[in-house]
Amino acid sequence: MANILDGFDWTTPFIADACVQLALPVRVGPHGLKPNIAGARASGPARPARHAGSTDVFLEAIAAAKQGDVLVIDNGGRHDEGCIGDLVVGGAFMSGIAGTVCWGTHRDTGAILAFGAKVWSLGTCPNGPLELRRRHVTALEAANLGSVTVTRDDYVFADDDGVVVVATADLNRIVETARDIASREGAQAARLLKGELLRTQLDLDKYVATRNSNPDYTFREHLKTFGGAIEI
Repeated sequence: MANILDGFDWTTPFIADACVQLALPVRVGPHGLKPNIAGARASGPARPARHAGSTDVFLEAIAAAKQGDVLVIDNGGRHDEGCIGDLVVGGAFMSGIAGTVCWGTHRDTGAILAFGAKVWSLGTCPNGPLELRRRHVTALEAANLGSVTVTRDDYVFADDDGVVVVATADLNRIVETARDIASREGAQAARLLKGELLRTQLDLDKYVATRNSNPDYTFREHLKTFGGAIEI
């Protein structure tokens, strides 16, 4: 599994499109999850941690994590507390965590950058947690990212476009399909740079003519006739 992404310039859109093509659930983190470093990417097995106002859950998750895991923190999407800061994120980074994804906010932005650690969150908040809450019995087993529940059976991809979660059991075929999509889309982009407009590549005139005679004919059906990479 460690080498499955070697040589693949993956993006979360490629992974999401692969899920669509394979008729798998498209599990995308909530809008607003952004990296602290422009252009940052991270991928790896999920290591969930559900926050309840205390740092111990993060320390336990990091201690149990393997090199290359992605720490997935559930703080219920709260904006009123920075539930992680430089010591937690830095500690995760120094322990070999590939990246930290937080459904909530972080603080100590400059110090985290000094570590070179990657964190995806809903933004920043200067104060830490102001109250303790009851710790959930599955705090180290499952974490929510909005409507997506992430467990240790999942694999996480994160970049500038957001976060995509897939089942580890489906990872090989998702990556294989994503590679194919990336290859075809790259070829289309190269043709575009040479002046062949996308509407020409996709034979829009033929599609419109067919649709005019058959109103039920869809653009997806049209694309399947010649293997276009765009899934719309």
